[in-house]
Amino acid sequence: MTMRVFVTGGTGFIGGNLISELVSRGAEVRALARKGADRRTLEGLSFELVEGDLNDPALLQKAMQGCDWAFHVAAMYSLARRDKEAIFKSNVDGTKNILAAAQAAGVKRIVHTSSVAAIGVPPKGAIGDESTQTSLPELISAYKQSKFLSEQLALQAAKEGAPVVIVNPSTPIGPRDVKPTPTGDIVLRFLRREMPMFVHTGLNLVDVRDVVAGHLLAAEKGRIGERYILGNHNVTFKEMLDLLEKITGLPAPTKAIPHWVPIMVGYVDELLLSPLLGRRPVVEVDSARMAAKPMYYTSAKAVRELGLPQRPIEQALRDAVVWFQQNGYV
Repeated sequence: MTMRVFVTGGTGFIGGNLISELVSRGAEVRALARKGADRRTLEGLSFELVEGDLNDPALLQKAMQGCDWAFHVAAMYSLARRDKEAIFKSNVDGTKNILAAAQAAGVKRIVHTSSVAAIGVPPKGAIGDESTQTSLPELISAYKQSKFLSEQLALQAAKEGAPVVIVNPSTPIGPRDVKPTPTGDIVLRFLRREMPMFVHTGLNLVDVRDVVAGHLLAAEKGRIGERYILGNHNVTFKEMLDLLEKITGLPAPTKAIPHWVPIMVGYVDELLLSPLLGRRPVVEVDSARMAAKPMYYTSAKAVRELGLPQRPIEQALRDAVVWFQQNGYV
């Protein structure tokens, strides 16, 4: 029988790649998209579009009728402080609505896309895993707090009998990054020669196609009520830039700036210049604060229990570079 799948967040980086993979496997996909959303990542794909948003419970339940799986990938990503209310409405209230609608529709497996943002930053010198948890007040930004709270809703639903599995992607990179994501924007700024300096920090990179594979594996084999970090390789920011130099032949920046510089710039830009000029901030305070601490994680659990693939990060970066170049971003 043909698998019927419902997906939120299909216009995003992970969601678009997920729908592409599902369609290639012969699944019948229904994808939720807001009216007016940028749908370029879905061009050329055969699926049923459901126009609406996460805060329409009746629409969600109707859309999920007859579906075997539901992937809740959608989330509002913003680190701007003025977006706090909208972030919580989308990410927390929206997750509550999705979980209720999926259960009412009789969906057999619900995969909730959380984030390592919900796990938080591991202690200095440590590598975070699924048992790591930063407390809610310690999570920097409304976005991270909203991801924590929405994950708690998913965990509670699983305890009450809902067939929910949670995945926590780290920092995906690769092709089809239409909008682009903050990580894709780093690659673009490198290619455009807009990055003369860098800050000392670290992150966990993963090929977006491995993240997609992790979602499907979680639906197939994940244990209900468990969370799985979908990541791969821990790198310093400088190591990432050096990989981009190796891939492109363009020189990586060699000068580092102290963390207080972008934090101060963020305060001036976000709290003073942006309201004065009527534009979104170029440098956000919480983004600059987050960069002060490396965010390293291990995906050993997902590799062991799900068989999460681990493609070389250099290949993911190379494919991202080529995709941006071939699609007119540079």
